[in-house]
Amino acid sequence: MPSQELQTAVEAARAGAAVISTYTQRSRAQSFELKGRHDLVTEADVASENAIKSVIRRMYPDDQMLAEESHGGDGLTDARTWIIDPIDGTTNFAHGVPFYSVSIALWIKQEPAVALVLGVAQDELFTAEAGQGTRLNGHSIRVSQTTEPAEALIGTGFPYRDLSVLEDYMKVFHVLMRETHGVRRPGSAAYDMAYVAAGRYDGFYEYALAPWDVGAGALLIREAGGLVTDWDGGEQWLTGKRITAGNPSIHAYLQQTILANIRAELRKAVS
Repeated sequence: MPSQELQTAVEAARAGAAVISTYTQRSRAQSFELKGRHDLVTEADVASENAIKSVIRRMYPDDQMLAEESHGGDGLTDARTWIIDPIDGTTNFAHGVPFYSVSIALWIKQEPAVALVLGVAQDELFTAEAGQGTRLNGHSIRVSQTTEPAEALIGTGFPYRDLSVLEDYMKVFHVLMRETHGVRRPGSAAYDMAYVAAGRYDGFYEYALAPWDVGAGALLIREAGGLVTDWDGGEQWLTGKRITAGNPSIHAYLQQTILANIRAELRKAVS
């Protein structure tokens, strides 16, 4: 039986998705503002976040929230904190590309307790609770059993806010293109991590991510038998902006590849 917290997360995600669906009927000419050079924020982003927070506040009025559009900072305390991305993959959404998700996680004492990623267009609901495993639409899932890099499919995202790591990042990309079965860059880190949990990807790595990008996906992967670390193999992946994930074998391979191709000062997590 899902906990009340997970049931609340599902209700909140569905509320956010319902708001998103009303915007998919509109023209791509919908109004948006430019947060950064490449970072689009649609009206749907804000409206979805408000709907999600409304559901959570009704059930847990004293809990804290760390949400993409109204976060006020990236820090996390010991308090019960809901980490929310109302549309992960906003640029995809704004351009009509149906690879975006709602991501919701509950962290307690700085540890993930509940996680949800909802693939809105595909209606795929990934959920996990600490110690309870990971499910996709109610069915148990596990990370892949792939051990050979040549058979592995890797997910990633290219840096676009801070380009200081781009040269090193592309070195890793070139190695992976030669040594693995392929590399994919769909554009929603939360959904990418859910794919790792489901065994669709064997591994995942990315740079310049925020807590709301990874706060749910990491628990999905860990509860499905995978590993999640920062680029140095440590635990500063939530706020450190650098993450590696995968089944144990491919996670180790990705760590070795990153260590060999990215300078130490660029691997260091940023808290």
